[in-house]
Amino acid sequence: MTATETLVAPIGARRRTLPLLFGIAARELRSGISGFRIFIACVALGVMVITGVGAVSDALRTGFESQGEALLGGDLTLTRTHERSQGEEREKIDSLGWVSETATMRTMARRPDGGDQALAELKSVDEAYPLVGEVELEDGRELYEALSEGAVVDPTLLERLKLKVGDEIEIGAIKLKIASALKAEPDGLTDRLTFGPRVFISDATLEQSELLKPGTLVRWRYAVKLEDGNVSDAALAGMKPKIEAMLPEAGFTVMDRREPSPRISRTLDRLREFLTFIGLTALLVGGVGIANAVATFIDKRRKVIATMKSIGATSRMVLGIFLVEVLAVAAVGVVIGLVLGLLLPYGLNALFGGLLPIEAKMSVSTLSIVTALVYGFGVALLFTLWPLGRVERVSASMLFRDEVAPDKRWPSATMMAATFAIALALAGFALLTSDSTRIAFSFIGGLIVVFAVFHAQGVAITWAARRVRRPRQPELALAIANIGAPGGLTRSVVLSLGAGLSLLVAVALADASLVRELQDGLPTRAPDYFMIDVPKDDMAAVDALLKENLPGTVVDAEPMLRGRLVRLKDKPVEEFKLAPEDEWVLNGDRGLSYSEEVPKGSRLVDGEWWPKDYAGEPLVSFEARLAEKLGLKIGDEVTVNVLGRNVTAKIASTRAVKWENLSINFVMVFSPNTLAGAPHNLLATVTLPENTSPAAENAAMRAMGHDYPSVTAIRVKDMLSKVGSIFTQVMTAVRGAGSLTLLAGALVLAGALATAQRRRILEAVILKTLGATRRRILTAHFAEYLVLATVTALVAAVVGSIAAALVVTQIMKVSFSFSLGAVGLALGLSMALVFIFGSAGTWAVLRAPPVPYLRSE
Repeated sequence: MTATETLVAPIGARRRTLPLLFGIAARELRSGISGFRIFIACVALGVMVITGVGAVSDALRTGFESQGEALLGGDLTLTRTHERSQGEEREKIDSLGWVSETATMRTMARRPDGGDQALAELKSVDEAYPLVGEVELEDGRELYEALSEGAVVDPTLLERLKLKVGDEIEIGAIKLKIASALKAEPDGLTDRLTFGPRVFISDATLEQSELLKPGTLVRWRYAVKLEDGNVSDAALAGMKPKIEAMLPEAGFTVMDRREPSPRISRTLDRLREFLTFIGLTALLVGGVGIANAVATFIDKRRKVIATMKSIGATSRMVLGIFLVEVLAVAAVGVVIGLVLGLLLPYGLNALFGGLLPIEAKMSVSTLSIVTALVYGFGVALLFTLWPLGRVERVSASMLFRDEVAPDKRWPSATMMAATFAIALALAGFALLTSDSTRIAFSFIGGLIVVFAVFHAQGVAITWAARRVRRPRQPELALAIANIGAPGGLTRSVVLSLGAGLSLLVAVALADASLVRELQDGLPTRAPDYFMIDVPKDDMAAVDALLKENLPGTVVDAEPMLRGRLVRLKDKPVEEFKLAPEDEWVLNGDRGLSYSEEVPKGSRLVDGEWWPKDYAGEPLVSFEARLAEKLGLKIGDEVTVNVLGRNVTAKIASTRAVKWENLSINFVMVFSPNTLAGAPHNLLATVTLPENTSPAAENAAMRAMGHDYPSVTAIRVKDMLSKVGSIFTQVMTAVRGAGSLTLLAGALVLAGALATAQRRRILEAVILKTLGATRRRILTAHFAEYLVLATVTALVAAVVGSIAAALVVTQIMKVSFSFSLGAVGLALGLSMALVFIFGSAGTWAVLRAPPVPYLRSE
């Protein structure tokens, strides 16, 4: 049976409809998919990014979780600040299994001659450490063998202090031999954010160092390897309630190997979500190329469609045939994208695996595959139904007449409804799979605005080009005519390149704003140093010493303890749910203080401050924004665990805190009678006189370190530099993913040029026949490209700037800084892409011989 006979034959039962559609679609596709190359490339690129991001994230997450025992140092850990576990409490911990005790703290490491000093992260360990994994030393020895001779030091610190193995280093009140250099530690990744290199010492050495004093900020950690070596995850989940019941007021933070570091897990999840959104943006930008490819495909099949309808095929049948063809082509793009995306982790692991702190385990979750499939086919349908739907509304006679009178009728109401339903479904899926609905809503709203703006810009440019007075120069007149032509490049170029450039401008400006905030965003007189573990009895002497060496130095000090929130409004904190960016207040221990007056950098929002010499029930002032997030109000009770005992206080006031001025402040500030009796030290800020020379600054800090070895000085600029380096690595990944959006725009541009190629060749042939030279045609084309690239880049710079300003000020809560470099980058990339692809298209046009095209017409 021929294709014509198939179409005019009675369809019969509904069960025969699909086989007919698939059969005819398969015959149609036998001629090849040459017209769908851009379609496939756009789908494959977007799906590759989404799949690759998911696969890389899955590999890191699986590796992180599978190595949880080694990263954590056991099956579970119990951690708290200040108070070492002793006596009956330690016996209860030992009853859980094999236990290793470690203590970490920040301290100053000094050269024995006093010539230099540097911040170090000190870690004391017992003989059982590590229960799982292995500490690697440069000389290959066992850790405790080396510690029996002295200290094991990170090579970075040795280089900083110009020391080597065998020399001495001063820690606290003692001098230690540098017994070996550290190569790797198994559980360093799950430790707190570190600002200095690691120094290992034994627990006995820590006792001798005189660093352990009442109130010292030392983090005690007890890694436990359960006696049953094959504890299931379900059994492990029951250990936390068991420990809390066994040690009800001990104040330990309990973690287990299933999620060794929630902070790192949240970071991986958030980065995955953000990069997936960028991949979706690339896919949506490529959707313009998909729509162009489908429109071109329909245009080339007009006579075929007309023939089908003339011999009795229904509009639904024709629509079904072409929809099957388009979905088949989309499937090719999705499969290519999936394969490339799944290979991405292997390539990255081969190139950069050695730089990662964990070993990536190659695995892909069902969610990653489903996400790529949903977005791939969803976006393909979203941009396909509209041009296909217009065919459904056109009669056979109009299809033949379309050669000279293009029909602009809209698709049927059903097809438009289906298109909007797919758009809503994609938005719903993005919201459903997002950890933060606020970010997802912002992303969806931003995409809608960006696409609407550039679609409107394309329409406006086309409208203006049709109505503007033509200049006398024929080249410019031809360029303007091309810009306003019904089948011209304007809308495709503006929409595809505009969206991609807007994203790159937004990322570049956000990057520039955050970098400037870290470098120059400090208050005019921000502190130069934070000093921790300043003994209360020594504060006056430390203040005098600094002012003696550097007259004009300003020192502010406040009491500081560490404590963990355990109950709010008589409910466990585990029952409270906060946005991911605010969860830190409920996790782990927090800095606490007490004060007779409202702290600097704070102002009361609600309630009243307690009077001086207050001696009533314990009171606390809570940071206002977090109090609102937690639903706390004046009179509610807050329970914190400090030094192994629970302290309950009533909220007397809420405060707005200016964290950005870097003055000493805390989420919770208690009335003095609540915590004054607890052993603690002071946290101080040091603001040096203006124009202090580096030599004078270093001399003053060395003098303080010599006289008060237990005091740790953290330089603010060094701390911000550490944060900035982490931020730079993240932004590199974001910029890399964002550049793929521009690549999608370039593919759309290539497709648009290919679509317009035949019309441009015919135009060039006619012009050359009439006497136009190649130079004039080339000038006309380049004038057209220049106008489109410039206007698109300028609008993209404005849209990207607005988007960056909203993200930076509303989500990241920092000031926005405009960067001409980012705008210049947008202009340069826009012109480069348009001219590169435009030049290729123009060259093909100029090479075309006129005779064959004139004969064919």
